[in-house]
Amino acid sequence: MSRLGSALCSTVTAAVGAAGLVGGATALGGGVWSADVPWLLPLGGVRLALDPLGGLFMAVSGAVVLAVAVYGIGWAGTSAALPGFAVALVLVPAAASVSSFLLLWELMALTSLLLVITEHRERPRAVREAGVWYAVMTQLGFVLLLAGLALFASRAGGESFAALRAGAGAMPGAVRGVVFVLVAAACMSKSGLVPLHGWLPRAYGEAPGPVSALMSAAMVNMGVYGLVRVGFDLLGGGPVWWWLLVVAAAGVSAVYGILQAAMASDLKRLLAYSSTENMGLVLLGVGAAGLFAAAGDRQLAGLALAAALLHVVNHAAFKGLLFCAAGAVVRASGGVRDLDALGGLRARMPVTAGLFALAALGAVALPPGNGFVSEWLLLQALIHGFAVPGIAAAIVLPLAVAVIALSAGLAAAVFVKALGVGFFARARGAGAVAAVEAPPFALAGMGLFGAACVGLALAPGVLGGGLDRAVGVAGTAAGGPLDGGGVDVRLEAIGAHLSPVVVAFAVAAALVVTAGAVRVLARRRRRTRARVWDCGGGAPTPSMAYTATSFAEPLQRVFDQVLAPEQDVEETAVSESAYLVERIRFRRRVPDRIEHRLYRPVLETLERTGRAARRLATGSVHLYLGYGFFGLVSLLVVLAVGW
Repeated sequence: MSRLGSALCSTVTAAVGAAGLVGGATALGGGVWSADVPWLLPLGGVRLALDPLGGLFMAVSGAVVLAVAVYGIGWAGTSAALPGFAVALVLVPAAASVSSFLLLWELMALTSLLLVITEHRERPRAVREAGVWYAVMTQLGFVLLLAGLALFASRAGGESFAALRAGAGAMPGAVRGVVFVLVAAACMSKSGLVPLHGWLPRAYGEAPGPVSALMSAAMVNMGVYGLVRVGFDLLGGGPVWWWLLVVAAAGVSAVYGILQAAMASDLKRLLAYSSTENMGLVLLGVGAAGLFAAAGDRQLAGLALAAALLHVVNHAAFKGLLFCAAGAVVRASGGVRDLDALGGLRARMPVTAGLFALAALGAVALPPGNGFVSEWLLLQALIHGFAVPGIAAAIVLPLAVAVIALSAGLAAAVFVKALGVGFFARARGAGAVAAVEAPPFALAGMGLFGAACVGLALAPGVLGGGLDRAVGVAGTAAGGPLDGGGVDVRLEAIGAHLSPVVVAFAVAAALVVTAGAVRVLARRRRRTRARVWDCGGGAPTPSMAYTATSFAEPLQRVFDQVLAPEQDVEETAVSESAYLVERIRFRRRVPDRIEHRLYRPVLETLERTGRAARRLATGSVHLYLGYGFFGLVSLLVVLAVGW
């Protein structure tokens, strides 16, 4: 696409994002609207309606689309599918019927697939593999969603969300359970939860920078939206086992995702696995809300759901910024994504480095980062849930608290590695040496994300009213679980209070005092200048610096049984004697164990089945007619027996 076409694409996308932000914010503020277009689709038409829950997700999508569109102005190779993807992202939360929801969901999947394979000419093999994985996983999720919602609509007596809501109570428990499991599996696939996460590191890694930012900061949220809308709003909640499934999958995803991120040296794959971890934390809150609601504690359920939704907003802000910064680094370094080959970017890309550090602070959930408040709220809900009666709560909730603590600690190690090795260490490759600061529009887009991170970190209470209204749509709160007074957060359900501004001030004061004390003590000590002993090897070179692989090695040893690294030693002997070694090559890699154990056997079985099926294709027309006749008779027999 020409430069003018790219600029036009970005402008249209920005307009879509701005409209989504305004429309979503209006609904979040209490405004409700609906639209019915019966002529647009056969049978049911298109129904749209927006309430505060949909408004929250529409506003988040709109804001992400707007910032990414500004960031992408001038980005070479912008695809014409970008505005269509933006429209789908903004409108999915507004769908008010099964057919409309499925139509927009599929539009989102198809346009994002086109965007993922945009750079297929530059890296044919890797992009093709990513496209195939993404297409298979997203269509599998769509089939599950279609089956679940079709069953729901057939039993409820109508396909509009109002009809589903009205008919859900009369459905048998087994049917409700089947609907929930099918929809939950589809939504977890869209959010990249384990074990349905295989597409995520591939697609994020091979997609252009703006597309990765849109997918990670906006598209994965649609899985959360679908689960909350169907599980809480349309089905009206369910038994404990529903939410135990969600909590279990979310907890495994949070720990497994951040462990894989800790092992990754590819910057974009690292961020992709971090998304698996954060979506795990979000759905941990959603599952806990379901558990509390099933136990009858609606206020605590509202607090857990509000924490999950606030983390959706925070994750969109810091992950959008992280992917935009990663895209700028890849673009500036000529396509280098390996942290082992980067380094020294702080001096060459100072603004990008500062914004990456700001987003990383939010991702590790330490004060004063924006991720701190939502994870603190989630911990408060889980800890106060210990008093909820029931064996399930007594076992699951302490484990969930441990999962959050462990994932937070590992996330700190992950982003110290990404920031320290990628930006602060010495440059270890020609791409890193040649890198220059991102262009002005890219910096402006990242600046919008950065402003959102700062605003959410210092004044999350501004969202309190909107979150209360969104949680109220889900029917979990008897009152306002999160009463925001602007810069303060007051939790009426448990009588707790947090002021992020005071926390930020305290952290800043502690840092200043510590730095001052170190400076004073250093002045009192007698300084002696001497050359560092170098073992006679000369001055250190960049190749001697700590790499991302070496940084992750201690963690790899600790979690060796979980990660199951593979290593191989290859010796090459000299031609004259087998006892003399000319070269030794050592390779060590940490594969995705779930892919290795779960997907590889399935793929091998499918491949064998495909090879065996070739024997059926002999080229004989008579044989093909026989296949058709046999298939038709079998179908009639099945229908006759079933009838």
